Amino acid sequence: MMQSEKERASGWFRQLRDEIVAAFEGLEDSQDSGPTADRAPGRFEVTETRREAPAGGDAGGGLMSVMRGGRVFEKVGVNVSTVYGELGAEAQAAMAARKGLPGMKDDPRFWASGISLVAHMQNPHCPAVHMNTRMFWTPHGWWFGGGSDLNPCIEYAEDTTHFHAVQKAHCDPHGAGEYDRLKAWADEYFYIPHRHRARGVGGIFLDDHCTGDWEADFAFVQDIGRAFLPAYLPLIEKRRVQPWDEADKDAQLVHRGLYAEYNLVYDRGTKFGLATGHDANAVLMSLPPMAKWT
Repeated sequence: MMQSEKERASGWFRQLRDEIVAAFEGLEDSQDSGPTADRAPGRFEVTETRREAPAGGDAGGGLMSVMRGGRVFEKVGVNVSTVYGELGAEAQAAMAARKGLPGMKDDPRFWASGISLVAHMQNPHCPAVHMNTRMFWTPHGWWFGGGSDLNPCIEYAEDTTHFHAVQKAHCDPHGAGEYDRLKAWADEYFYIPHRHRARGVGGIFLDDHCTGDWEADFAFVQDIGRAFLPAYLPLIEKRRVQPWDEADKDAQLVHRGLYAEYNLVYDRGTKFGLATGHDANAVLMSLPPMAKWT
C-alpha cells in the first residue's frame, strides 16, 4: 500500500507548510512602514481539522493555519491535511471518468495528502497568490499534482517575469519542455469561462501526474513546492511599501470577486474537499475577506 511513500509525502507537505508559515510571519515582523505598520505583527491561528467519515471512525485531518488583519497579509491560509476512507458514489464516478478507473466502484478506498495556500494582501500593489501540492492514492494507482499562480489586481510586467522565471528554473531539471507544458496547463485551468478571461497572470499547474517512477514524480512535485517562496517573497518585499489609494483598493476588491467566482464555480480542490466531507472552513479558506462586484 506504499505506506512508506505516503508517510514521506505527507511529511514533506507538513515541512513545506512550516517553512512558509515561518517566512510569512517573518514578513509581518519586518514590516515597519506604511499604513498598517502600527499594528501588531500578524500571527497564524492554527486549528486542527477532521474529515467526517460517513460511517464514523477516523478519516484523517490536518491543520488549518489562518492569519487575518496583519501588517502585510489581510488574510492568508496555509492548510495541510492527510485524509483517507472511501469515496462516495459521486466522487467514484468522477474519478472513474477522469482517470479511466472503472474499478473504483469495486474498491473505492482513497488516501490524499497535500498543502494548499491562498494569500490576500493588504497593499493592492502586492499580488494575491495560490499554491498547492498533493498526492492522491487509490488501490488502482497514485498521482501527484500541484502548482502556483499569481493573481495581481494591479499588474507589473517585471513581477510576472520573475514569478515565471523561478517556476521555470525549478521545472527545467525535470525535462525540457516541462515548464512550457505546465504553464499552458495553468493558463487553461485558471481561466474563467463566464468572464472570458484568466483570473491572474498564470503560473504552473500539474494534475494526475504518474510516470510510474514514484521517486521521480515525488521529486518533481517537491520542486514545484520549493519554487513558491523564491518566486513570491521578493515581489511582496518590493511592493508592500508602495503607496496606494482608494482607487487601488477598489480595483483589488473587484479583482477578488473574480477569484471568489472561480473558486466556488470551477476549482477542483474545492469540489473534492466538500464532496468528501472535509472541514468546510478549511476547504473555503481560499475565499477573500472582502470583495465587490460592479
